[in-house]
Amino acid sequence: MIPEIGQFSLILAFSLSIILGTLPLLGAHQNNYLWMSLARPLSAGVFVFLGISIAILAYAFITDDFSVQFVAQHSNSLLPDRYKLTAVWGGHEGSFLLWTFMLSGWMLAVAIFTKSMPLEFVARVLGVLGFLISAYILFMLATSNPFDRIVPLPPADGADLNSALQDFGFIIHPPTLYMGYVGFSVVFAFAMAALLSGKMDAAWARWCRPWANVSWGILTLGIALGSWWAYYELGWGGWWAWDPVENPPLITWLFGTALIHSLAATEKRGVFKAWTILLAILAFAGSLLGTFITRSGLLTSVHAFASDPSRGFFILAILGVAVGGSLLLFAFRAPLMKSEFGFDLISREILLLANNVILVVAAASVFLGTLFPMVYQALTDDLISIGPPYFNAIFIPLMALLVVLLAIGPYCRWKRTSLSFLLQQLSKVALASVAIGIVLPLIITLQISIAATIAVTLAAWIVLSMLQDFLGKTSNKASRVQGLKALSLSYYGMQTAHFGMAVMLIGVALTSSYSSEKSVLLSAGQSVELGDYVFQFEGTAPVNGPNYVGDEASFLVSKSGKQLSTLKPQRRIYLATGTPSTEMAIDAGFLRDLFITLGEQKEGNSWSMTIYVKPFVRWVWLGAIFMALGSFLAAADKRYRRLRRRQTEPARAKVKSESLGGELQPSS
Repeated sequence: MIPEIGQFSLILAFSLSIILGTLPLLGAHQNNYLWMSLARPLSAGVFVFLGISIAILAYAFITDDFSVQFVAQHSNSLLPDRYKLTAVWGGHEGSFLLWTFMLSGWMLAVAIFTKSMPLEFVARVLGVLGFLISAYILFMLATSNPFDRIVPLPPADGADLNSALQDFGFIIHPPTLYMGYVGFSVVFAFAMAALLSGKMDAAWARWCRPWANVSWGILTLGIALGSWWAYYELGWGGWWAWDPVENPPLITWLFGTALIHSLAATEKRGVFKAWTILLAILAFAGSLLGTFITRSGLLTSVHAFASDPSRGFFILAILGVAVGGSLLLFAFRAPLMKSEFGFDLISREILLLANNVILVVAAASVFLGTLFPMVYQALTDDLISIGPPYFNAIFIPLMALLVVLLAIGPYCRWKRTSLSFLLQQLSKVALASVAIGIVLPLIITLQISIAATIAVTLAAWIVLSMLQDFLGKTSNKASRVQGLKALSLSYYGMQTAHFGMAVMLIGVALTSSYSSEKSVLLSAGQSVELGDYVFQFEGTAPVNGPNYVGDEASFLVSKSGKQLSTLKPQRRIYLATGTPSTEMAIDAGFLRDLFITLGEQKEGNSWSMTIYVKPFVRWVWLGAIFMALGSFLAAADKRYRRLRRRQTEPARAKVKSESLGGELQPSS
């Protein structure tokens, strides 16, 4: 009976979302205050009922209710409780319910934190989000109901959760990624509200920027967590594989990066209005593309949830209606989105435009490389593979050019900048960056690598230009402390994110250039050297877990005769399915990782294994943390919360008065 309550709550949420997706939009069109005022309570209702649904689904997992088909397919009585809870998003139906619930959470946040905005605008934003949620819930009820029962005889036990998903990374990666994904639905709703009202001004851009920044920061963390999880769980020693399921978040991230920079130009200078709206639509389309790929049956992957093509067609229809409709509206409103001011060839506007073009071209190249093999197979029934050589050949040069422009941007002034001024400011920085790029990798690694030299040069270019700009902005103040206080959180956020890009760049370059690995066959007592490290195999011992059995190896790691650590990789067999799995052992450090993957047992009690030394790999994820932190700092800038209540309140009261027949007068 309890699962039926969850389904009933889902139906109630669907009913409320339909009302939310219609009445507030009609109210905004007709200046009907009562209909517009329904948007906020309806948003809260949708959130509550979706919360009840997902809580009941989690309860079904915890209580091993295998009469629920989704629970029987993705859980087992031996599964630890923490993985029973995370199994809620371990399959298609539950993950889509989580996706929709998170979108309702973003919608509730919009309802709470936009009370100073014009009611007409908020009603349109929430109405668009209500329309999206109603489409998602309809998709679940029609094709992917997480509360479907197995009748008349449910199984005695479940099929178990995929062994690769029984890991801490799966607990935090999908929710974070989804949260960033659906955050761009809010930005999309802001763009649609602006198009519907015909008011694409600086105020709209200022309202939109904190939501875009927070969404981008969370998505950055989600992608980084996925990279970290793949690094230590899949056993191949890498942190990015250009996987067709992991590429769509990167596409969304690239569009989102272009969007947050374009929003700055729209707010400050009233330029790029049409371009900014289009980027908001493309970022939202990227999030739906990821949903379509993982749920369409186009590919088989540990990340892919569904193999039923009918579900893919339904999501494709949602994508077509939402994105196609928004592009059609964009085309009708394009004549209204003219730039208010001009600018010279050397200006901050031009650099932001170049930044946007590079990011969009990069996103398009990733999109093409991801989808072309699927389209080719559908047309010819032949398989074709597009791998890292294609992506690296296009993506890396584009990002290098982006980094060059990234350091110049803060020096440029709006509208017009002197070329001689830029040369004066950046010539010494450029020379110092080249010197650091040549010397630093050589000192650290005692090896020469052109790729590492170029990457460190670019990273130094970012950091040194950032420091010079920072000192220049604070040197003319009465005191350094006063200068620090005068800088806005938006400025600190920008520079923190740029610094994160430099840190990530160093990590990517050095770990790609100087990593080493060795596959060996060892018996107990034998050792192998890799770089400066000696790995001595001490043997294996049986290990038993709550739902698995296996073998655990022990390695003593030493350097220059000094023992550093003991690493204990495992090879497991999960009892419910008999599926083998490997658990890597990693000695993590700030400057390097030592990494061992245990393979199969061979003749003579020897074991196959692969050993890795990964310098600076942690800097990849450290850079992502700084980038996300920068976006959160920028979103916290107090000027985004200064929404001019005194200007919005009379307009709101006017709308209310008109909708009630003029009985109310605007308050003073």
